[in-house]
Amino acid sequence: MADMNGATETAGTAGDDTTARPGPDGLRRCHWALGTDDELRYHDTEWGLPVRDDTGMFERIALEGFQAGLSWLTVLRKRPALREVFAGFDPVVVADYGPADVERLLTDARLIRSRPKIEAVIGNARAALDLPAGLADFVWAYAPDRSSPPRLVTDVPAATPESAALAAALKKHGFRFVGPTTAYAAMQATGVVDDHLRDCFRRGAATE
Repeated sequence: MADMNGATETAGTAGDDTTARPGPDGLRRCHWALGTDDELRYHDTEWGLPVRDDTGMFERIALEGFQAGLSWLTVLRKRPALREVFAGFDPVVVADYGPADVERLLTDARLIRSRPKIEAVIGNARAALDLPAGLADFVWAYAPDRSSPPRLVTDVPAATPESAALAAALKKHGFRFVGPTTAYAAMQATGVVDDHLRDCFRRGAATE
């Protein structure tokens, strides 16, 4: 699974045939969720639930962009600070950020201090506001036909034709840090696809 590659390294053997595993409460979960309490909480309460609002979708795309080259756990633990400095990821507010804001954010040790990533969030906010139908509807338009639920970790792709098409469309509209893998990770996180393993108790979250 795209946005959980870093967690896979700690929670299981990357590339193995892992199925859903029992958690501390006996419920079977996607194995990446068993690495830390933070990952378990995110898996159980958020990952794969449908996100239909523009602010929520913008946040997920921004977070997936921040993850590039890092573990998801790193991003997850910095998320409260990122939400604070990016005004709850309100694209209307973030679109007004300028060079002084970039420099300010680069001095904040709580954040992922990457100039290209910070500038991409600001640029992507502006691009999101230019989408006539809104960002959430734009992303959901690339939802694939539902297929058989993945049983093994190796059944979950890193990218798909739909995520490649979404990434290309986003880039055409001015988005950055949205390659096919990042786009697929956002699709997983927002319920556009349901990649909870077949035996995971959260399978079907995308229909809630």
